[in-house]
Amino acid sequence: MNKRILIAGAVLGALSVILGAFGAHGLKSLVSVEAVNTFETGVRYQMYHAFLLLFVGIVPKVQEKAKNILFYLVLIGVILFSGSIYALATNTLTTFDFKTIGFVTPIGGLFLISSWVFLIINFVKNNY
Repeated sequence: MNKRILIAGAVLGALSVILGAFGAHGLKSLVSVEAVNTFETGVRYQMYHAFLLLFVGIVPKVQEKAKNILFYLVLIGVILFSGSIYALATNTLTTFDFKTIGFVTPIGGLFLISSWVFLIINFVKNNY
């Protein structure tokens, strides 16, 4: 389980750097400054949660069952939150109107918040 969490964290981190570079250099001439800023928000939150997965993967104090739940909360949250932000920020570049799926952004945010709350509960419940 730890290996899968660590790999996912590393992949999300690498993709954050790639997408951040794309947003900083490739998007500036294609979309508005506001859209670039929105895109960067998705990158930032993806990187934060890549670090969270790396932390969860190496900390022995987090129980295996909790690690599994956190893995899915973070992964689903990043896909829905950051993924929808990327789509919305680049909406003008496609023929599909991503605004129709914009409702998933706050759902993804709830998954990300839930991952942190779940981690807090895990720490509070366990005596170290």
